[in-house]
Amino acid sequence: MTDTKKANRKRKIAKRIWLNEMEERELKRKAKKAGVSQSGLVRSLIRGYEPKEKPGKELFEALRQLSAIGNNVHQLAAKANALGFIDAPMLHKEVKEWRAFRADIVRRFISPDGG
Repeated sequence: MTDTKKANRKRKIAKRIWLNEMEERELKRKAKKAGVSQSGLVRSLIRGYEPKEKPGKELFEALRQLSAIGNNVHQLAAKANALGFIDAPMLHKEVKEWRAFRADIVRRFISPDGG
């Protein structure tokens, strides 16, 4: 049994609320945007936490790219340790890729205008 199911079994108090059509649409929209159920969203709000929007595919692609860069840097470090020297051209290439990746992340996820 999952932790969620265990927690749900501990909930013994049902609440019935009345919403107008606009409030119902907003509740559904916000729950879907956060990737949680409507009741999960309400419980989060009660605890003082407003869920963030569920990340899009772009973030997971960025994480994959970051992982690839990390693997390349790890290989460089292993090679340097084994051979006693650093492959400078490969290191410069990875630094250049890292800087481009960082700038792209800032542009896509941090800059206010997304560009």
